[in-house]
Amino acid sequence: MTQLTFSDLEYGAKRKQTRREKFLAEMEKVIPWERLFALIEPVYPKGKNGRPPYRLDTMLRIHFMQQWFGLSDPAMEESLYDSDSLRQFAGLSLSHGSLPDETTILNFRRLLEKHQLAPRILAGVNGLLSEKGLLLKEGTIVDATLISAPSSTKNKSRKRDPEMRQTKKGNNWHFGMKAHIGVDADSGLVHTVTTTSANEHDITQTHALLHGEAQDVFGDAGYTGVEKRDELKDLDVQWHVAMKPSQKNAIQDKRLREIVDRLEFLKSSVRARIERNLWMARGKLMKMIG
Repeated sequence: MTQLTFSDLEYGAKRKQTRREKFLAEMEKVIPWERLFALIEPVYPKGKNGRPPYRLDTMLRIHFMQQWFGLSDPAMEESLYDSDSLRQFAGLSLSHGSLPDETTILNFRRLLEKHQLAPRILAGVNGLLSEKGLLLKEGTIVDATLISAPSSTKNKSRKRDPEMRQTKKGNNWHFGMKAHIGVDADSGLVHTVTTTSANEHDITQTHALLHGEAQDVFGDAGYTGVEKRDELKDLDVQWHVAMKPSQKNAIQDKRLREIVDRLEFLKSSVRARIERNLWMARGKLMKMIG
């Protein structure tokens, strides 16, 4: 870690600890850092004179924070300047050296992709969680989140990233990718992530998010009809997909509407477990883990 300055020490001595700081402290304890460093180190560039521009542990921590807090590459760079807690977790200081820019952050992610390390990182983390009994695998919540990417061609290559696509959500257009995630319904921990272009429908990746041990699967209204898909129709699971608002609003019987509202509330309360993970994951791909 970088040597702390007086301002860093003053920050660390403050009484109030935010939820973000508590979360980072938990991740510091539970993530098998040394295992992951050993996995990436053989392919991590040494840089000039055998020394990389930024330490591997710093870049991996930044990569994880980007997923946890749903930050794009530019937003991650800005957050490192804005947030003392993020800098401390990454072992960085404004008083000692520079901070990684968005290109450096992007290049690290692409290094993981190039060597197909993200699935191995996810497997390593999930293996540890399973050993500790934190990943139960009896129920899965599925969802997807858009990952924004720069749409401008004002860059070195003078073109958009060919893997990114444009899609419309609500009244807004988005350019980028989409992360599809499977979350353990009991613990709220992510167990599977896949990525597609932004215009890919959420439902197409459902089969890839199920590990084979789930008995119940929860999804929002975007997954309506999922049980009829060829790759899933023979799966022995209970589907709990939210009813579309238009269908619910069409119910005229007051008593039936009350029952439906209650059922929908119960389903949404389970799916709410994924919201924190989507918030933490929204930013390029949730390859944190995958």
